[in-house]
Formats: sequence, C-alpha cells, structure tokens
Amino acid sequence: MSNHKDRLFSVPIEKLGDWTFDEKVAEVFPDMIQRSVPGYSNIISMIGMLAQRFAGPNTLLYDLGCSLGAATLSMRRHIHQPGCQIIAIDNSPAMVERCQRHISAFKAQTPVDVVCADIMDIEISNASMIVLNFTLQFLTPTNRQTLLNKIYTGLNPGGILVLSEKFTFPDSKIDTLLFDMHHDFKRANGYSELEISQKRSMLENVMITDTIQTHHQRLQTAGFKHIDNWFQCFNFGSIIAIK
Repeated sequence: MSNHKDRLFSVPIEKLGDWTFDEKVAEVFPDMIQRSVPGYSNIISMIGMLAQRFAGPNTLLYDLGCSLGAATLSMRRHIHQPGCQIIAIDNSPAMVERCQRHISAFKAQTPVDVVCADIMDIEISNASMIVLNFTLQFLTPTNRQTLLNKIYTGLNPGGILVLSEKFTFPDSKIDTLLFDMHHDFKRANGYSELEISQKRSMLENVMITDTIQTHHQRLQTAGFKHIDNWFQCFNFGSIIAIK
C-alpha cells in the first residue's frame, strides 16, 4: 500500500463541489480511510476471518465497491477452499487500476477478477460471501433496496453479506455525541478543523447515511432472516446478514 499522507483538504478549496473517488483520492486513500473511519482495520481483518469460515468450494466471493482492494486481499489470504474466485468491482478507474496493482503484488491461489463497473449493473450468482464495505451509503436511497434484493438472490443458502456503513441514530443526543466523537477521532489523527469541514461539505451530497434500524429493515425486505450488528465504533459499524 502507498504511504502517501492525505493532505487534500489542508488548504481552502475555492469551489468544493461533490466528492469523487478520483486520482487524487486514490493516491492517499489508505491514509485517509485509516484516519477517518474508526475500527476500519479491525473490520478488514475480521472480513478475512469470515471468508475463512464462509467461502464454499467452487463459489464466488464479491467485494462490491472494492476501492484499493483491502477487503479483497483480506478475504484472499484466508480462503482455503478449492475453486473459489473473488470478483472485486469499483466504478472508479483510478481505484481499479491501483487495486489491480495491489492484488498483483501478492501471490495466492484464489484468483481475483478486478472489474471497473457500476455495481448496479453487474450480475451476482453462486456467491458464498458478499462484502459491501462502506459502499451502500454512496448509492441513491432507492438503489439500496434494489441492490440488496439482487445480493440476496445471488447468494447461495448459508451465504453471508457483510455490510459496513456510517450510521445515523434516531436519538438526537446519541447521534450528536457519536458524531462529535468521530470528529475527535479525526482530530486525534491529525486532521485540522478546515480539513474536517471541507471534506464533510463535499461528502454531504453524495453520502446519505441511514439508521441501523433502516438497514435491518431493508435486509429483512430483501429476504434475510439472520441479521445483526457485529461491530461498531462511534457512528461507524458493520452488520452481517446470512441467507
């Protein structure tokens, strides 16, 4: 992984515009995500542990919105079943190009197919595990249910979905507290007030977050029977749903 520091928002930006996962973001992404998402590295390593348990022989594992392939690499390290393949998909060409490079740097028996595409357009089938690691929140709310329905259909019985997201909370006192704690976390990781506020205003239009209850409801609607939160740190967390 590159060790470029994220300084994208350290000087005032004339016209902020909306967030895009472009070349500049891809360049500093590992540093950015490590310093912005509490518990990120825990989630990544635990995704590998889940892959070890859930990857079935001759099945597909999907990393939807794979960015630089952290979840893909973690899954691949832990798969010991024959005939598995990981399909890693992202719609950012800058991310896909770097993801391909990261994956090629490590030798492993499980092949990985890195695809530059919109996850709404791809086919999902014969899946033993599907990962949506901080991806659903970038889809329009109407597309979220559609995608989860497609995921449920494409999963084999006993297959697992890992859904990591930034959450909002119905209780405004809790919501404000966890929101502020997240900002404390970013400050503790060396982000300035300017960086925090500029990044936030750029993300606001492209990232609409849901409550945990909304996520559970959607997963139930999709058909999942076994759903629960398995990780949370402040307003970031991860849910598992088993078919």
